[in-house]
Amino acid sequence: MAILSVDTSAAVSVSVLTDSGVELSSAHVPQERRHAEELTPLIVRTLDRARCLPSDITTVVAGRGPAPFTGLRVGLVTAQAFAFGVGATTVGVCSLDAIAAQAAYERGYKPGTRVMVLSDARRKEVYYGHYQVGETTPEAPGGLPHLVTLDGPGVMRPQDLAQSGLLEQCVIIGRGADLYRDDMPADAIDSEAPSVPSTTVLAQLACAALARGEDLPATPLYLRRPDAQVPAARKRATA
Repeated sequence: MAILSVDTSAAVSVSVLTDSGVELSSAHVPQERRHAEELTPLIVRTLDRARCLPSDITTVVAGRGPAPFTGLRVGLVTAQAFAFGVGATTVGVCSLDAIAAQAAYERGYKPGTRVMVLSDARRKEVYYGHYQVGETTPEAPGGLPHLVTLDGPGVMRPQDLAQSGLLEQCVIIGRGADLYRDDMPADAIDSEAPSVPSTTVLAQLACAALARGEDLPATPLYLRRPDAQVPAARKRATA
């Protein structure tokens, strides 16, 4: 039995893991526009490298974003369709959680450290997630620390976020921090931290949360309306 994990919040990423959270295969395409064209072939290749059949998958983990509408929708719909086809369960994890957890593990952030993850929301805004690093828990595969969410996920202009006080005494990571470096406390940015969600970490967080009995809905975190809108009715030219 195995886990399939997909995320299209920042790029196109796929992992296959054992049901205990050990990575069997993982692949990543740094693509922000061609999610529909790239994701399904990437799933097929990753399953092949893991020597797994679709019928081996019992849980599908999907990154919930936040992210722009179209790319995120591709990942979630594909995850749900795959799970429906093989009779698997679909669960969702906030994509910013995976960035924070991987950074805390790889960069050695101590318990109590506050981490602000910023991703590009376009429109000169950032998506943010504010966390505090906890201790490593026995149920967490891969030695990942437990994260306490302090605020978010949310969307805000970088200038407003800087003035909100949320960035004080934080390690700031993610693409949003690099894009809007001038609006951030320069000495707080960790440029060496990961900036794209790892689908392996995403699945490991799901394993830990499920072991704690948490509910993990596979619903999207859009946070704002899509750019595309239904046209308004035409105005009458004459009375």
